[in-house]
Amino acid sequence: MLAFAGCGEQANTEPPLLTVDEYPVVDGSTANLPMMAKILERTTGITAEEAERNTTCNKTSGAWLELAEGRSDLLLVYEASEGTKAQLAEIGTELDITPLGRDALVFIVNEDNPVQSLTRQQLVDIYTGKITNWSEVGGNDQPIQAFQRPEASGSQSLFMKLLMTDEEPMDAPTEYRPSAMGDLIEILAEYNNSADAIGYSVFYYASYMYQKPGLRFVAVDGVMPSDETIADGSYPLLNEYYLAVRADEDPDSPTMKLREWILSDAGTQAIKDAGYIPLN
Repeated sequence: MLAFAGCGEQANTEPPLLTVDEYPVVDGSTANLPMMAKILERTTGITAEEAERNTTCNKTSGAWLELAEGRSDLLLVYEASEGTKAQLAEIGTELDITPLGRDALVFIVNEDNPVQSLTRQQLVDIYTGKITNWSEVGGNDQPIQAFQRPEASGSQSLFMKLLMTDEEPMDAPTEYRPSAMGDLIEILAEYNNSADAIGYSVFYYASYMYQKPGLRFVAVDGVMPSDETIADGSYPLLNEYYLAVRADEDPDSPTMKLREWILSDAGTQAIKDAGYIPLN
């Protein structure tokens, strides 16, 4: 979401599309934060630093619910999980959802892992427990530790939609952490980049936001994820991200003014300048 502690000096002299005071409440996925900040910067004239400082989000699942329940105005967001879609259906708010750009589900391993490429079927077999050792796919003789993401996350939704389809993944590695009440709770373990690990994310987040040393992408069906292979559609695990507003939004509102700008050539350029791949 976007919240302001105050306005800095404007970055240019052109009249802004919107003032900070009238700027809609924008929410979305973690991987869309740089896009949200760039659009805020371009449409209000505040500096890039201030735009980044004042841009936060409720993550994919929370963002969809915030919009449906009227606590936000516009989303830049990845696809909702099936569980979140069921919640949205219960809320019953009609949403206007427009495909905005393209991203990819990517798989990451330790940079010293000799496996360079996996087929989609091999990935399914790894995550259903049929393949359990890296030696079965051309790697070292060591067990595979296959990490997953939380159920409501955007990357987990893509994992289930693009790869697993009708398959049920095996139980993911877990770890225990102290809760707010002091007791230990079992949660999904975070990808740890150990020599036996494999995990997944969306391309933009893994390439430009996560950026931890010692990990690399694995090609899928022989195609390495990149800006080029995502843009030309040759990478196999692709999905769109979205611009969403409530369907009953006043057509003359700042929200719709911002929506129109995002879908314009200027908005497309802002998306590209933030490092994303727009559909057009």
